[in-house]
This record gives sequence, C-alpha cells and structure tokens, in this order.
Amino acid sequence: MSEKVATPVAAATIMLLRDGPQGLEVFMVVRHHQIDFASGALVFPGGKVDPQDTDARVLARIAPYPNATPEQSELRAAAIREAFEESGILLARHGNGTGAAPVGDAVLERWRQGLNDRTLKLGDMLVEGDLQLACDDLAHFSHWITPEFMPKRFDTHFYLARVPADQIAGHDGHENVDSVWIRPKQVIEDAANKTRTVIFPTLSNVVRLAQYDSVEEAFAGTLRSTIVPIRPWMETRPDGRYVCIPKDAGFTLTEHPAAADRV
Repeated sequence: MSEKVATPVAAATIMLLRDGPQGLEVFMVVRHHQIDFASGALVFPGGKVDPQDTDARVLARIAPYPNATPEQSELRAAAIREAFEESGILLARHGNGTGAAPVGDAVLERWRQGLNDRTLKLGDMLVEGDLQLACDDLAHFSHWITPEFMPKRFDTHFYLARVPADQIAGHDGHENVDSVWIRPKQVIEDAANKTRTVIFPTLSNVVRLAQYDSVEEAFAGTLRSTIVPIRPWMETRPDGRYVCIPKDAGFTLTEHPAAADRV
C-alpha cells in the first residue's frame, strides 16, 4: 500500500537586500532549535500563506505590479507580512501609493507584536495605518517545491526586496533567535566550513544571489530571468545520497550531499 503524498502548502520567502561596504548583503535569521522545520538553520524570513493574507481588505491594498494574479498577490502579501513579523521591516507606503507612510516606531512595534501573537491581522493593520503593501517593489527570484517523499511539503516562492533606508532589521526572538546582514559569499564559505547550518534550497538561492555585486544588479538580473518550478529529488550514488535539481533551471549549485542537509 503506497503512502499518501502530502499536499504542498503555499509559502513565501523574502530576501531583504542592501548595499554594504563590501558589496551586496542579505538579511538572514537563525531558526529556533525547537521549530520543526529547518531548526537551527540560517534562513531568509518567510513562512506559509495565512488566511489573513487572502483577506479582501489586504488584496484591495496591494500596489499594482506587472502580470499580477490573485495567487501572486496572496504570496506577495504573505512575503511582506512575514518580513515584518520576522525582521521588523515593513514594505508599505501611503494608501494612495505616494510614498513611505510616516509610521512611528511605537506603532510599528505594536503592529509587529500583534501579528506575532495573533491579536492583530494584516488587514487590521493596513486599514488602521491607511497603508498599501509595496508588492511592486518585490522581484520574483525563484520557486521551489518540496519533494513528494517529504512528510511536510511547501510550495515556496522566493522574492527580492530592497530594505528602506530609514528602517532597521532585527530578529523577532521567537521563531528566530539571531539575525545577521551577511554577504552571500560569506554564507557559502560558512556553510562549506560547517560554521553555519544552511539547508540546500537556501544555499542554492544564496549561490545564485552571489553572482551579483549590488542590489541594482540583483534586481536587474532577476527581472530578466524566467521563473520555473524547482522540484528537488534524491539520487543514491556510490559515495552517498544527493539532493539534486535540474541543471538547466538557472542555478549553479544543483546538487548537495543529503547527509549534510534536510531538503
């Protein structure tokens, strides 16, 4: 009797970028060791799409972006919400779309806490602050689907976003216990030296990001690329098991020892 294959859960991950002294930097968080997915790993902020992301009040306050679809709008709303919950960065502007909304730190912290402890919903926040989600500032970077043999599966879209100059990122202290602005090449080096735990999908996206030297380059390159769903699989070889992805999917890192990773 064959085992039932889990249905992938829609999820969104956001790669917050800035130009640092030595080049492109990305904001990453360390997952709490008691979290059941990617515990202790260095990851990008993100999570599954929540019913609040599909609220009509939310979908009515999304900045227009090219080739918009209801599914993409829900994913982008989830990406921005997760970024705010996990990093404190709010990618939003005035409800009329004219520029960044002047929201005080105390209000931002109250909203962030409310979203994290589930006493506030995204729609409530947008209405209260008369905000519009800056979905047009996101660039669709990649699309990964967890293999069928995994008990928990995610259908995850990765997005790039520029960090507003007047906002400071920091981890939430709940799901994530640490955070860092880091150059992609440093992540690759730390993973190779085993000083940081980086799961294969994250590492593969970091390797792709590392080809760019600035935020402008990363956005320009990403907007020229074609997004195809990435479905990893396992291969057993004489030297062990490997996680693999197609070699023509636009990624440099296309395989990784499974013993050193969790897909």
